[in-house]
Amino acid sequence: MSPITTTSKVLKGGAFLIESSDFQDLFIPEDFNEEQLMVKQTVQSFVEQDILPFTERIEKLEEGLIPSKLNAFAELGLLGTHMPESLGGSDLDYITNTLIGEEVGPSGSFSVSYNAHTGIGMLPILYYGTEVQKQQYLPKLITGELKASYCLTEPSSGSDALAAKSTAMLNEAGTHFILNGQKMWITNAGFADIFTVFAQVTGDHLPDGKSGFTGFLLEKGLEGFTLGAEEKKLGIKGSSTRQIFMENVKVPVENLLGEVGKGHLIAFNVLNTGRFKLGASCLGGAKKVASIAIQYAIEREQFKKPIASFGAIKYKIAEQAIRCFVTETAVYRTAQLIQNAENQFKNKGRAYADSKLEAAEEYALECSMIKIVGSESLDYVVDETVQIFGGMGYSEEGNVARAYRDSRINRIFEGTNEINRMVILSTILKSAMKGELDLMTPGIAVQNELMNGVASGEAFYGSYALEQQAVANFKKALIMLLGTAAQQAMGGQLDLKSEQEILMNLSDIIIEIWNTEGLLMRVMKIAVQHPGRDIDIYNAILRTYLHDASSRVVKQGTDAIASFILPDLQPAFITGLRKFTKYPLQNVKENRRLIADYLVKEGSYCI
Repeated sequence: MSPITTTSKVLKGGAFLIESSDFQDLFIPEDFNEEQLMVKQTVQSFVEQDILPFTERIEKLEEGLIPSKLNAFAELGLLGTHMPESLGGSDLDYITNTLIGEEVGPSGSFSVSYNAHTGIGMLPILYYGTEVQKQQYLPKLITGELKASYCLTEPSSGSDALAAKSTAMLNEAGTHFILNGQKMWITNAGFADIFTVFAQVTGDHLPDGKSGFTGFLLEKGLEGFTLGAEEKKLGIKGSSTRQIFMENVKVPVENLLGEVGKGHLIAFNVLNTGRFKLGASCLGGAKKVASIAIQYAIEREQFKKPIASFGAIKYKIAEQAIRCFVTETAVYRTAQLIQNAENQFKNKGRAYADSKLEAAEEYALECSMIKIVGSESLDYVVDETVQIFGGMGYSEEGNVARAYRDSRINRIFEGTNEINRMVILSTILKSAMKGELDLMTPGIAVQNELMNGVASGEAFYGSYALEQQAVANFKKALIMLLGTAAQQAMGGQLDLKSEQEILMNLSDIIIEIWNTEGLLMRVMKIAVQHPGRDIDIYNAILRTYLHDASSRVVKQGTDAIASFILPDLQPAFITGLRKFTKYPLQNVKENRRLIADYLVKEGSYCI
């Protein structure tokens, strides 16, 4: 693999596995401009003043409270920042919108309602609505006059969304579709005005004979359209979650969303952005909870010492910080890629909505990774915060127990993390099959290196040479395994669809490559362009994470080799895996102590 060199080329989705990027072109949070920081402060203040003091009332689902908070957010212009000015939005860049999503993250149930309204609620109309539909609904959704909901899941179809049993039949006059069926786990259902609903179009009178999975826009109040009671949930108790029931609901044909039989395009493409937004909000929640843990560790004394002075607690504080920092890096790297793609599509003459849709679709793989990394980092942070708080963490008197319960849904929302891991691998393989991603060339180079000892790529120099080599070698380890799996799949020896454990192994290696490369690029850029910062802290984060990532790649790679490589070839693959996962031993204990001591001195997560 080539080193991280100075090139301004924008990589396509998934291409980071075989190509390199210029660390100096990477957007990192240290680069936020004054306007972005002002937006950040506005959202932070809103959450601190208008949401957190109302937490108990929100948790009790006080009628009208969340809608009123959405209205207040709209008055600040923050429900339409991703919408065109022609419809009343402010059309802020993707990175700034990501920052808004991150800062909403600590607001608990409000963040769920906000993301559902602005993401999967509004985007189907922006992406697939007619001009009439956009003009009719989006301006009012931007001002908060209307609230949005998204209805995909059914009792018998969750991850397999296209197996929905709700039906839509066109009446004989051709004026209305008659919808029947049931949807469940519908966020915002209790107060929404506009529902994006999916159903199977069947029956006679269909134009052009088209049928199948289709999207519709339903308005509250339609005859036969009813809601179930509020669900009793483990967490996010303050978000409205209900079932919806449709009994002969007459939906005007003008409310067809997109094309008949093309509902899967709406469902899947909207989920790309939904997954990314969820990961960004998880990041904000994780950073907030990490700060709470640090503050408590400073205040809580045992054996006449603050518990923050004990090594076991320092480990937890430092590891929380590492995961937050890695997640943040990945989130804004992805945001930059999507923003660059939007700009490219617009420059080619693509329409506003199409540019946004196609940019998110291009980086579907990266969006899935952000969802996984964000949700799993938040879960780690809240779990260890409960541990740091001890008995008080288990008590409902504070907010830690609520954060613990709230975080759990994120690994299920927007497609389970298992489904998203499979999306990662299937996307890579499909791109390779189409010739969009050249795995063959690096695969041959890796084979040559293993058989003949001829290393591919250029030499690495400078302060981060070992780290660059490690990331490049992780890519080689993946190519070695992925190439063999693909060959066996094409030859009929391996059915990857039924071998989900192998897909998980390979996807986890891909995630480690994404995380380690982004982290390395960020630290290199800080070293070059932000010399005033304490580079020792960033180096400690980088080298500790790489040390641990090497072990994780070995574990996932070894499990994969044991699963699908023939026994007589396994020793050679294990040798190759070990060769490609060498990284010098790091004193991770001292690294973590350095990170923890810095955070304790500052009194919060502030890296």
